[in-house]
Amino acid sequence: MSDRITGTTAAEIADSVRALRDRGALPPGTLLPPVRELAATLGVNRNTAVAAYRQLAQAGLVLSRGRAGTVVAGVEAVPQEGYAADTVLRDIGTGNPDPRLIPDPSSALMTIAGRPVLYGEPVIDRGLEGWARAWVGADLPDIDFRITVTSGAVDAVERLLAQALMRDDAVALEDPCFLASIHTVRLGGYRAVPVPVDQHGMTVEGLRAALDAGVRAVICTPRAQNPTGVSLSPERAAALRAVLADHPYVLLIEDDHFSMLSQRPYESLIAPGHRRFALVRSVSKFLGPDMCLAIAATDPETAERLSMRLSPGTTWVSHLLQRLTLAQLTDPAAVATVSEAGRHYAARNASFAERLRTEGIETSDPDGLSLWVELPRPARSVAERLMRRGWLARTGDEFALDDRADPSHHLRLTVHDLSDDDADMLVADLVAASR
Repeated sequence: MSDRITGTTAAEIADSVRALRDRGALPPGTLLPPVRELAATLGVNRNTAVAAYRQLAQAGLVLSRGRAGTVVAGVEAVPQEGYAADTVLRDIGTGNPDPRLIPDPSSALMTIAGRPVLYGEPVIDRGLEGWARAWVGADLPDIDFRITVTSGAVDAVERLLAQALMRDDAVALEDPCFLASIHTVRLGGYRAVPVPVDQHGMTVEGLRAALDAGVRAVICTPRAQNPTGVSLSPERAAALRAVLADHPYVLLIEDDHFSMLSQRPYESLIAPGHRRFALVRSVSKFLGPDMCLAIAATDPETAERLSMRLSPGTTWVSHLLQRLTLAQLTDPAAVATVSEAGRHYAARNASFAERLRTEGIETSDPDGLSLWVELPRPARSVAERLMRRGWLARTGDEFALDDRADPSHHLRLTVHDLSDDDADMLVADLVAASR
């Protein structure tokens, strides 16, 4: 078998590169021919070669490095939320909730016993469904929706995209973006179209440009956007709804991940006339990441398709987990703990932000588990200096959709669990590292 790239269509060329990679003829790091050179060699149109490389990039098999060319990808670690592995540094980039402010499920566990649920029975616990309908209905009073339960928000988004899109379809994502959304879109083989985020949320011009570019889905965070912490203002939400009014069949996914913890009102982009939508609310931020459950409120047709996407694999989320979730969400003590946690995160983040502003360092008006800190110099150099002082921070580069963009000048810091003394020390070290 030949060890050179062959094919006359984009699919054939991509399959050829995949086969050569699998056989070891193109090991990781190998520089592939430039598009024009490959097209001339194979006798195909340049656009065919471009499409082949794009397919390979969407599948994660090659990496585009701009003017440095396209190389065969290896098995590389990608940024993930949570604690960094194998570090002795103080990790201030985790994005984790405070375990002390997660309700103790011990007492609730005693209340969830019941007869076993068997095949063919309703997949959603009736009590949880009723509670969820009231919860969502208060925020979407004029919208006809159905409730689906999934194994967390990421699971919901992945299945929502899969039921509506085909490989290489375009998806509008906030930029900078939540890490899980970046991975979900890339691994699904979709094309991410960045929509800038400012202090009021997703920008109108950015969404309009993405829709003009033909995106088939939009993923938006209505409040506590990760990583920036910004929430949609009423005026911005209204302007975005006006833009979406001309695109009622674009799948609109709202990831309201901070829901019960947020100190901001919920501003939705879902209008009564929008035909394809999903409001996803996970319980992981306030009941704990190990409670892998999310409520998805969708239009009736999307609910049917989402149910079909669940049927080959998960089929349903454990009724024991559903009952435990309902028991905690209807327990006054647990609800009080969640409310206390929301106030705690807001107060600690605001206090740290004020410390930074006193030193001339800007940050976003905080909502969420982390702060988005603007620096006078590239964040990577600041993060490296912080490491020498014992701190491990995340740079904004990890959250950028375009790895060829200019270096980020932002850090995402999770500081709500720092004592006042530790907060003062971090601010001092951050000021010194930013000089």
